[in-house]
Amino acid sequence: MSKQAMKKYSIVDLFAGAGGLSCGFLQTGRFAVKAAFEMNPNAQQTYLRNHSIDKSCMYSDVSDALLDETKKKLGEIDIVIGGPPCQGFSNANRQKNHAISLNNSLVKKYVKAVLHLNPKAFLMENVSMLQSEVHRFYVSGEDADDIKKYSIATADSQIQLLEEEFVFDGVIDIVSNSNLIANYLWEEKDYLALNVVFKNRNNVEKLKTALAKHQRRLTDFAEKLIVCEGDNYIVQQGRIAGNALQHYFESNIADELCEAIRPSVLLQRMLSKAKEIKDNAIKVGRFSIDEGLVAHVQSMSVLDYITSILGAGRDGYTIDKGVLSAVAFGAPQKRMRYVLLGVKKSIADCVELPKGTIEEGQFRTVHDAIWDLEKIITTTDVAEGSKGVFIGAAPAGTSALGLSLRDSAVLCNHISTETTELALERFKAIKQGQNFHSLPEYLKKSYSDSKRTQNTIYLRLVYNEPSGTVVNVRKSMWIHPVLHRALSIREAARLQTFPDSFVFCGPKDSQYQQVGNAVPPILAKAIAEHLCGYLDKEIAEKYTPVLTA
Repeated sequence: MSKQAMKKYSIVDLFAGAGGLSCGFLQTGRFAVKAAFEMNPNAQQTYLRNHSIDKSCMYSDVSDALLDETKKKLGEIDIVIGGPPCQGFSNANRQKNHAISLNNSLVKKYVKAVLHLNPKAFLMENVSMLQSEVHRFYVSGEDADDIKKYSIATADSQIQLLEEEFVFDGVIDIVSNSNLIANYLWEEKDYLALNVVFKNRNNVEKLKTALAKHQRRLTDFAEKLIVCEGDNYIVQQGRIAGNALQHYFESNIADELCEAIRPSVLLQRMLSKAKEIKDNAIKVGRFSIDEGLVAHVQSMSVLDYITSILGAGRDGYTIDKGVLSAVAFGAPQKRMRYVLLGVKKSIADCVELPKGTIEEGQFRTVHDAIWDLEKIITTTDVAEGSKGVFIGAAPAGTSALGLSLRDSAVLCNHISTETTELALERFKAIKQGQNFHSLPEYLKKSYSDSKRTQNTIYLRLVYNEPSGTVVNVRKSMWIHPVLHRALSIREAARLQTFPDSFVFCGPKDSQYQQVGNAVPPILAKAIAEHLCGYLDKEIAEKYTPVLTA
């Protein structure tokens, strides 16, 4: 390969997190980071510690990528990479209190940043469900120009605001008027306190704990609700809720409390969603009350939005998209990521995603990733874990993967959560591959509705298989395959294929979350090497002399 073809390419990492994507790109030796954009201060600290960029090139707000000043400072950029959060898409909130999330705008900002920075290529990764049609944006007034300019398809959609049994005369007038919405909305702290109580309605013990915790606020709030003047249905239900709260704190009898406060809680959720619709300028065609209160809106597929805009025109990108399985690229983890890879049409008229080379039967396992750490004692103290412990040579039998990840004499982040007596009893009762549902009933009682508990909770990993998708394993309480303790941060990082020299910063839960949010570097590296093929070809063709007769 010519010297020109071996050039290093510049990257800008949007929504960088701890830097799993950047880590994989840098491992190729072919890339240099010009700037990273990440709002979480702990993830920023981790990124700066592990990547060679100046602090002035770490931006908190991705909106800064849209500024001419930033573009001028960064100069020519070869590749924009990043994984904008996806929690805000419409389907992700159907069972939540909110209709819309600011995360919707983050995907749009990613697209606009690519247009503005105009790199030779871009890489966007997200959850595998992104390919589904149910991942849609609600159309706002600001989208009108883009929809017309890029011919983005839209469809009718609905936002359910209120159940049919609580619909009342005049409700449409209220949700259509910003002033009326604000007039009837409670203060957020009052709502949150009552909502915590309502959410624990199926567990009397947790219900009473929540009431005791928020008693002072709820007592004052109950008085405000009772004295509130007016005959509006929302006010009337507020009085009923206030009286029910007062009765509970006088009698300590909770039998009818949750039914009494239910209408008010659901009415407040309606108002909150209506406010979000207004705040986000979502275009409502009409409201209907035939099957509960429904806002009729337009929506567009997230994928259509991205590909229509970034693939438009001769100066746009040739794009391929699809689901990549990390296990097929050498990760000991069955993590599925949706990837969009775009290269300028002037460089490539056909782009394909890389293909994994490892087939089932050859998949790397949890044992491959973490067995060599089995005899190294974890700590529950973050400061101690950040200092790390010196480790000797790898024990005989350590896998090739383990040896490749064991690239530091000091092992940091080998931190696990403290084990309570109840947790230890559960750990001992769960065998490899089992989870919370395998426990006897007497060990499930602390959960309000144990039957609805996800299969990933209290999951004991299987040594001779790849793990499932690594998330925040502290919240999920993943268990070591053979030890009666929670999986450590370092072990979770190993499953993600972060080398031991990559050190995570911040509080314990933040470190677990950073690991869970990351793209496995081994997958990022494979994509980066694949992308080099397109960019190197362009350079080779650019520098190939034209032979004349």
